[in-house]
Amino acid sequence: MTLLHAIVRFSLIMAVVQTEPVLDSSYVAAVYEHNPILNPEPRVPLARTAALQHMQKNLDIYEEQAAEAARQGAQILVFPEDGLQGFNFSRSSISGYLETIPDPQQESWNPCTEPGKYNNTEVLQRLSCMARRNNLYLVANMPDLQPCPLKTDPTSSCPSDGHWQFNTNVAFSSDGLLVARYHKQNLYYEESFDTPPQPEIITFDTPFAGRFGLIVCFDILFHEPTIALVKKGVRQLVFPTAWMNALPLLDSVQFHRALSLGANITVLAANLRHDRLNMRGSGIYTPFSATYHHAQRGDPEEGRLLVARVPVLDPEWLEQRSATQERVVNAESPTSTAADSGFCHKDSCSDAPPPATASSALPSSATFTSSMMKDPFTFVLLNEAEGKLNVCNGTFCCHLQYRRSPHSGSKELYALGAFAGTHTADGRLALQVCALVRCAGSDASSCGQKVEEAESKIDFLLEGKFDTRYVYPSVLASKMVVEQPDYFEIAADGRVTLKHSNMTGGLVTACLYGRMYQLDKK
Repeated sequence: MTLLHAIVRFSLIMAVVQTEPVLDSSYVAAVYEHNPILNPEPRVPLARTAALQHMQKNLDIYEEQAAEAARQGAQILVFPEDGLQGFNFSRSSISGYLETIPDPQQESWNPCTEPGKYNNTEVLQRLSCMARRNNLYLVANMPDLQPCPLKTDPTSSCPSDGHWQFNTNVAFSSDGLLVARYHKQNLYYEESFDTPPQPEIITFDTPFAGRFGLIVCFDILFHEPTIALVKKGVRQLVFPTAWMNALPLLDSVQFHRALSLGANITVLAANLRHDRLNMRGSGIYTPFSATYHHAQRGDPEEGRLLVARVPVLDPEWLEQRSATQERVVNAESPTSTAADSGFCHKDSCSDAPPPATASSALPSSATFTSSMMKDPFTFVLLNEAEGKLNVCNGTFCCHLQYRRSPHSGSKELYALGAFAGTHTADGRLALQVCALVRCAGSDASSCGQKVEEAESKIDFLLEGKFDTRYVYPSVLASKMVVEQPDYFEIAADGRVTLKHSNMTGGLVTACLYGRMYQLDKK
């Protein structure tokens, strides 16, 4: 069932979430957060030999991590975006790093066992042998060079130099076969790369978990390819990224977890670790669990391997398994019963009592406008220890019922914010957002600014009526801890509810992040 058609209820109690899934319907995934060895002068072109010498240093680290992941039983391993060559190249200075990657949909090629088939494919060969040697599926990100028909078709979208340069994911099977190639669609200030002429929807199949879809970094915020994959029934996404954290709404672990919950999918997110650019935070996220690492300021700047057993979500794979093995779950749930998984669809969990509903007729306190994520949010302050609040941005309204723990004596300021409009600072994102945030200071003008720590624990019910089915919930606690909501529901009338209590840490942000994909280009 896709996000478009699901009316979903989560009863995500941590003791339930940690229940071990049935062995035959689970697999072991690994992601590696990589602290890359960088080219100190990325704007200066390198000869191929020098570029290879640079990439081999990062590949040496990949080799070590692949062996360790295999030792821990991983069946699939994901490396981050830009992990081999780094970033900040110009179109010309990256040329020595480029390899032409054949299309696996057009031909079968195992670079490890057929190294002489193509010239200048040393990186592909080493990645292929890495997968083969460690008997695991492997996904990495690298730059790709592809010819385009500038001379034969002058009206094409070819660059003036007659070839395309793409930011590219490659996937290898456990015997080293190149099984998928995906070109990043949504570039983020990447002058060295081109946007593909057409969006690509790329998947690959595995014997242990069925189908996975490929996306890269900024892609996660857009309909193509992310939601296009989900609408095709792909429920397991592989996500190399070089994510620069953007609090209070788009920290890495916060939003990658939110997409997993809101879209009812697994996200294997491998990030870079680069403190100067605030890149940190990787994880293995399912609708039922989260295994993640988010370094704190001052921590050693180093890589981190994450390994976790996770449930298979591919419905076709589960159906095939259930035809021959009665222990395998059905296509709607990755564990044997809804109670075991901590997840159920509303029509199969009618015995679970719904939370109290926030009233849409709540009185509004004095509102003010403050910038959050460079968007003008309308805010209202939480002035009491408990209460009900209502705030609107135009006709879009958010409602909050809350109780704040007063025991710490904290003077922290909190506000409820609403925004409906198009974010234009970094790409065009049509949004509807309800967010409860800790303000950075004691003045209302600080509401919406970046905050990493908090002391106040707040029990809350956050609700809004959205004009989209694509709403992603998050609860971010102090020091970048992602909490599992008690309850999340998207109702048939567009009303979305997020409820949480008994926080383990102070609340930084609670958010319902709605994406109006169809309005992005208007």
